[in-house]
Amino acid sequence: MKSYKDLDIYNLAFEYALEVHQITLLLPKFEVYEQGSQVRRSSKSIKDNIVEGYGRKRYKQDFIKHLVYAHASLLECVSQLEMIQGLYPEIEVAFILEKYDALGAKLFKFINYVESNWKT
Repeated sequence: MKSYKDLDIYNLAFEYALEVHQITLLLPKFEVYEQGSQVRRSSKSIKDNIVEGYGRKRYKQDFIKHLVYAHASLLECVSQLEMIQGLYPEIEVAFILEKYDALGAKLFKFINYVESNWKT
C-alpha cells in the first residue's frame, strides 16, 4: 500500500463524511450549527484519524492508537445520527447508520490485522 488512499476504510469514511454533510443540510437552520456541526465533525474525524495513523505507520502503536480514535469517532458519529433520527424522524438516516455499522466492523478487523501482522 502506497498511500492511505489505498485503504478501503479511508475511502468509505471519506464517502460517508460527504453523505453526512449533505444530511445535515436538511436539518432546521438552528440545528445545522448545533447537532449538524457535531455530527459533521465526528464523521470527518474518522477519516482524519485514519490518515494521521497512516502517517505514523512506522510506529505500530501510534498507528493502532489513531485507528482506535477513528473507531471512537465512528461510535460518536453513530450516536449523533441516532439523535437526529430521534429528533427529526422525517430525515432519513437509517441507510447511513447501516453503512457506518459495516465500516465499524471493517475498521475493527483492520485494527486486529495491524495488531497481529504489522511489521515496523
